[in-house]
Amino acid sequence: MIRSILIHPDPRLKKICDPVAEITDDLRRLADDMLATMYDAPGIGLAAPQVGVMRRLVVMDCNKQPEAPRRPIALINPQVVWASEDLSTYEEGCLSLPNVFAEVERPAEVKVRWTGIDGREEEEQFSGLWATCVQHEIDHLDGKLFIDYLRPLKRQMITRKMEKFKRAQASGLVQKA
Repeated sequence: MIRSILIHPDPRLKKICDPVAEITDDLRRLADDMLATMYDAPGIGLAAPQVGVMRRLVVMDCNKQPEAPRRPIALINPQVVWASEDLSTYEEGCLSLPNVFAEVERPAEVKVRWTGIDGREEEEQFSGLWATCVQHEIDHLDGKLFIDYLRPLKRQMITRKMEKFKRAQASGLVQKA
């Protein structure tokens, strides 16, 4: 099922999410819904708070090439356990900030530990776009948006733009993001 994605500013996007204590059928359905929503948007990552669920769950798939096989991953309670000193800069976007992009500097590589949807502990070292995406999504679980890395004036301008977008959306002047 495709879920609605919250648009900034929404107070739920600024809250720290609760850890997942138990993997249930409802959580598996949520992960499936989040993947369907992410692919439909289209995006490469989605965090549970973006669909209004305040739990530590993210999904991602950074295989963007049409000929590349999909590699959907659901990460429960993910945490960065190591980050490289080398940094990389990517132009980031976010499904909760439609049509907003900005360069963000983050560690070029990270090692992440999480519980899989099957209940097994997993750990993987990510680099490139995968590293950027997983850090971006984990930030969502901690109530942080990529625009929080920008200068205050730029952040305020983007927030005003999003408020205007939401007003236009509510009045039916623009399609849903």
